[in-house]
Amino acid sequence: FFWPRFEAMTLSESADMEDARGDVCMSDRLIPSRGTCSEVQQLKLERDEDWAPQNDYHEVLSQNVLGKEALSNVKILSYQHKPVRQDPHLNELKVLYSSNRDGKATARPCRHLPQSATKVLDAPGILDDFYSHPVDWSSQNVVAVALADMVFLFDASTGNTKKLLQVSRGSVTTLRWTESGGHLSIGSSCGEVQIWDAASQRQLRNLRGHSGRIGALAWHKHMLSSGCADAEVHQHDVRVREHLVSRMSAHSDLVCGLDYNSEGMLASGGNDNIVCIWETPTAETPVHTFTEHQAAVKALKWCPWQRHVLATGGGSADRQICLWNASSGRLLMSTNAESQVTGILWGEQERELLTAHGYSRNQLSLWKYPSLVKVGDLEGHEGRLLGLAQSPDGSLVCSPSADETLRFWRVFTPASPDKALAPSNKTNTNTILKTIR
Repeated sequence: FFWPRFEAMTLSESADMEDARGDVCMSDRLIPSRGTCSEVQQLKLERDEDWAPQNDYHEVLSQNVLGKEALSNVKILSYQHKPVRQDPHLNELKVLYSSNRDGKATARPCRHLPQSATKVLDAPGILDDFYSHPVDWSSQNVVAVALADMVFLFDASTGNTKKLLQVSRGSVTTLRWTESGGHLSIGSSCGEVQIWDAASQRQLRNLRGHSGRIGALAWHKHMLSSGCADAEVHQHDVRVREHLVSRMSAHSDLVCGLDYNSEGMLASGGNDNIVCIWETPTAETPVHTFTEHQAAVKALKWCPWQRHVLATGGGSADRQICLWNASSGRLLMSTNAESQVTGILWGEQERELLTAHGYSRNQLSLWKYPSLVKVGDLEGHEGRLLGLAQSPDGSLVCSPSADETLRFWRVFTPASPDKALAPSNKTNTNTILKTIR
């Protein structure tokens, strides 16, 4: 399969007042006039992360048809009378400080970034779908890849590849390994959730209950969470026949991002632009709801060394990377990534974040934690990145792309062997999963 946009809410005023004001539009609230929202800008209200131009030709075409407002840069609402920014160089109160008293320049260590991928594999048939999760890397060093209606397994240790499954209806939209890496859950466009034994290449369960495409999956011990286009998150106890334990209903659109921290706290992101924090897998209401994002939130990931810190990334109308304290519900830091965010990973040894992006550069970006200062970019893909997957030792990152390739990048320092393997946790997880019915 593969190879090495309201009318402005104005006050009713007398004619004299109107004459005095001239052409200035007065508003009773700090709400921008929808007169500033053009037809092009209204496209962003449709919540479709797949509408952006896919290449330079599409960008030129959109500018010729829709005007000079490029779809990739236009804002939905904007103020007509913008404040004039002061040139920082003209600020008389600005005082320069120097921490270097002896006047000698202090050399700073330079962060080395790979100039190219260490390995490139062909992935023919991979779907160019922002909402999909086509790749996951198991703790046993096996990469699962969804190509249309099929799933293949690539052993990163040996380089061997084998076909695991082919769904009878629709396509595979998301997949996720268990903590032990022996079982793989897959979600389809028809609303089915299946669990497979990777070693024996045998299907163990077919979990039904959703009424739309599966947007995301996440494991916590024996609980499998599935997010769907029906705006619900279902909790499945895979040990029992009646697997559906609870339904979480806080979103109003497709749930396209799910992730657990080490304590079992669940984060969910949706196409309704919100992020919900659930204290336990069976919680009925979220403890926090974050509404700062202005586009779909597919990319989210818990920090491995600070268990209540969550990183999230927004779609093409938002382009923000945010850091949250899930315990207090506070926004810690945010930055403009300048493009659609499709995936997030943490580098534990370097204390950094790696993000995947779409149009127009289709790059991976590295950020310092917690300042979110950009370290640099990794380029090479010719199509939108569809997500990220990380090796068991944390050093290698796999980036699937709409250009039908998988690229492997050596970005981080490997974790210690005992931490990467964690045999005791694997044993416990395997014991639980032996009871899958």
